[in-house]
Amino acid sequence: MTKERLSLGKWGEEQAVRFLRKNRFKILERNFTCPLGELDIITRRKDRLVFVEVKTKTNNDPPAPRYSVNRRKQRRIIRVARYYLKSRGLSNVRCRFDVVEVIAGEGKCLEKITHLPGAFRV
Repeated sequence: MTKERLSLGKWGEEQAVRFLRKNRFKILERNFTCPLGELDIITRRKDRLVFVEVKTKTNNDPPAPRYSVNRRKQRRIIRVARYYLKSRGLSNVRCRFDVVEVIAGEGKCLEKITHLPGAFRV
C-alpha cells in the first residue's frame, strides 16, 4: 500500500472516530491487531460492543466504499472479533458489526460520512 493510501486511511479513521464520539460511542480500541488480522475501531454503545470497519475514498463516484467490505473481508473481521472477545475474557456480550464510509474531498476535506450500523452479521 502506498504512503498516500495509508495516510488517507489514517485520516478517514480519525474522521470516523470523531463522528462516533459525537454520536455517543465510547472508543475502546483503535487498530487492534492480532495474528488473524486487524480491527479498525472497537467501541461500546450502551450494552453493545461494536466492531467498526472504516472505508475511505477520495470521491463520491460509485461504487460506494461499503462494497469493498465483501463476504471474505466480513469473515476476517468476524474471526478477529472472536479473537478479541476471547483474549479479553468477554463472553455473552452483545456485538454488532458496523461500517463507516468516509468520502474525502479536495485536500482531505470531509465531504461525506455515512454510518451503516449492523452492516453485516455473524
